[in-house]
Amino acid sequence: MDNNSELTILSLAPLIRRRKISPVELTAFCLDRISKLQPAINAFITVREDIALAQAKRAEMDICRGRYKGVLHGIPISVKDLFCTRGIRTTAGSKILRRFVPERNAEVVERLLASGCTFLGKTNMHEFAYGATNLNPHYGPVRNPWDTSRISGGSSGGSAASVVTAQAVASIGTDTGGSIRIPSAACGCVGLKPTYGRVSLEGVIPLSKTLDHAGPICRCVADAALMFDAMAQSSVRAPGTPGTTVSGLRRGVKSIRLGVPRQYFFDHLQPAVRRNVLAAVKTLKELGASLREVNLKGMEETARLAADITAGEALAYHEEWLNKRPEEYGKDVGARLEQSRGLTAAAYIQALQKRLAYTEEFERVLDSVDLILAPALPVVAPGLDQEQVRTGRSRTDVRLALLSLTRPANLTGLPALSVPCGFSPDNLPIGLQLIGRRFGEATLLRAAWAYEQATPWHRQFP
Repeated sequence: MDNNSELTILSLAPLIRRRKISPVELTAFCLDRISKLQPAINAFITVREDIALAQAKRAEMDICRGRYKGVLHGIPISVKDLFCTRGIRTTAGSKILRRFVPERNAEVVERLLASGCTFLGKTNMHEFAYGATNLNPHYGPVRNPWDTSRISGGSSGGSAASVVTAQAVASIGTDTGGSIRIPSAACGCVGLKPTYGRVSLEGVIPLSKTLDHAGPICRCVADAALMFDAMAQSSVRAPGTPGTTVSGLRRGVKSIRLGVPRQYFFDHLQPAVRRNVLAAVKTLKELGASLREVNLKGMEETARLAADITAGEALAYHEEWLNKRPEEYGKDVGARLEQSRGLTAAAYIQALQKRLAYTEEFERVLDSVDLILAPALPVVAPGLDQEQVRTGRSRTDVRLALLSLTRPANLTGLPALSVPCGFSPDNLPIGLQLIGRRFGEATLLRAAWAYEQATPWHRQFP
């Protein structure tokens, strides 16, 4: 385990199966990393060493007895603290739920336990997932492993930070406005937001039931495919799609048509982001993909629509606590929920209706191409105390900038992925975003894997 880039499910699973590496040894390694890095990175809210080692010992015993469950058996993962975990507190990054210990696991947690995963602990996050910076007033900020004076991105910041620092081999997060892809891009790992409904949200504390998604955060594309296959509901699949995404990764991109948007996604980018994303587009073309420009009209309005839907649904969930315990919310989330009281029912319903029109616009474009390419973030990770970011001559609020390019895929429910595509002059990661057709995760992962294998970024960790 000396080579940081080899700490992947893909590399470790064969060694575990052949008993070259013990699940107990691997889990102890991750727990030691957590102990050493928690003061600097603050990726975790709760770590249960006793439960993790007990699960690892059980996995080792099963494997020794010939009861190998598959590639995730004995793999230690972290879990965003929004997923209910039986017997382990689930805080949602809040003071309000600091003593909440669920009696049942979220469905996706059950799936991963059934696959043989070991659970290391619950990762730090933006309070109630209602933010993109992971500046948590109750449990402290998650710091970017590449530069601890900068944010990790959120709301699944602890999950991304734990993965890129080998405190966990993989993690699971949620994505309502970009909360898997934002920290994955900011921290330099792979984050997949599947098609809406492909991964169960039962037992996940909601932010917006219309826009919430759950998905994996991993060190490489193959790991994301392996995790997705374990997490996904097999009954929720487009007719004719295969049962796994892993088997098709090596098919390359020669038959794939890639669309590069003329509007919105490339309008306000920092120079390093533009340069690296366009270089990634060039690489995919050299690998054999066909490229064409596409028109995606009216994307400027998606931020407001997503914000209105989220505000209405978040207020519905939080209203009782907001009335009785307002002082227990952090300043930013409390203010955002209070502002939601001014949203009219008409505005909420109109946002839902317009959401359908934007979904149709995306799907119209995806009739002519297989995937849409765009930056995941317009900027590199901002500083912890930074309130605005500069893109060219423009200054934008940090939160709005971070959410600007990821929200469209939540609004439409289409699958989207962030994969590392380079670094800024300050050695900060940059993410390429791929958006696919509904139930098109296999094509999405296939293109990302081809790009990843042709570039060095997936082998670079802080």
